[in-house]
Amino acid sequence: MDEALIRSLTPAVLGVLVRRGADFAAAEDAVQEALIEAVRGWGAGSPQDPKGWLVTVAWRKFLDRARADTARRRREELVDREPEPGPAAAADDTLRLYFLCAHPSLTPSSAVALTLRALGGLTTRQIAQAYLVPEATMAQRISRAKRTVSAVRFDRPGDVATVLRVLYLVFNEGYSGDVDLAAEAIRLTRQLAAVIDHPEVAGLLALMLLHHARRAGRTAPDGSLVPLAEQDRSRWDSGLIAEGVGILQAALARDRLGEFQAQAAIAALHADAPTAGETDWVQIVEWYDELERLTDSPVVRLNRAVAVGEADGARAGLAALGAVDESLPRYAAVAAYLHERDGDLRTAVRLYVEAARRASNLAERDHLTRQAARLNTRLEDAGRE
Repeated sequence: MDEALIRSLTPAVLGVLVRRGADFAAAEDAVQEALIEAVRGWGAGSPQDPKGWLVTVAWRKFLDRARADTARRRREELVDREPEPGPAAAADDTLRLYFLCAHPSLTPSSAVALTLRALGGLTTRQIAQAYLVPEATMAQRISRAKRTVSAVRFDRPGDVATVLRVLYLVFNEGYSGDVDLAAEAIRLTRQLAAVIDHPEVAGLLALMLLHHARRAGRTAPDGSLVPLAEQDRSRWDSGLIAEGVGILQAALARDRLGEFQAQAAIAALHADAPTAGETDWVQIVEWYDELERLTDSPVVRLNRAVAVGEADGARAGLAALGAVDESLPRYAAVAAYLHERDGDLRTAVRLYVEAARRASNLAERDHLTRQAARLNTRLEDAGRE
């Protein structure tokens, strides 16, 4: 069975059932049952109209449940609306489902999980493995999310910014187990870009492609992190970079700048530099200024301090860092780097150790610990001279 085909059809089939009047939770359950039937029955090849087959089976599964759970009048109304067998309608409900899965009444984690289940076509087990939580925990999270959106009346345009934030969260989860969430986020954002003409959707897609293009260079063979300045740029995916830059340029030409376009512009400047030393840091600082104006984000100010340190020297970077909240994650790591650039190795060692202690994952902690050990060795060597 063509698993990619099944996953690509899932949101469309779900959208048909919701449009016909099924509540989201019941529709999603019916689609999952239809997918099970497809696994059992498509061993010799998919039918001529896979979407139509899935819609027909899923709708009948929904009706079976409706007949058992609802009043006689409602049952009869649903039966009367059952379509004749044949090709499925061409209407695309994908956009409606995006907004439904990213409804503001859901927590970010629930919205991400529901998006992966309903639009990504992933199983509860796959999502649980990606989040490193028990399958039962993830099943409860998804069930609560489905119950929440089942009571939602979708009678007004959704918030594109909320949908994009959810997709960005999916992308930042990276990958774990047999599910590559970064690739899933790109696939889902491509789907969204195909049904909505919005410069920020294009900006997010460009940002994902540009970041994903550098993925092979981010880790060494032993799994350790490789800083951007030290990455082997020949390992970057030039095809993804070219696609991302093209999408970004088209979005920027519309003169409706948003935060994802600004982030993508920064990523494009990194990707465009043949070597780390040729990076246009002055222009990157200018884009961070735009991004700070758009978001007023402390994380943006933290990253801007790094760029200022590269463009104007470590002292200027430290001055910019003075306006940033010290409690932010990665603050100590940035301060350590800038103090090292400024020649204050002892302060840098102390801050690298502090940053390692506060690191959110093992790979980052190991990297920061190695930085502290490297500077300690330099200090010891200098003391023996």
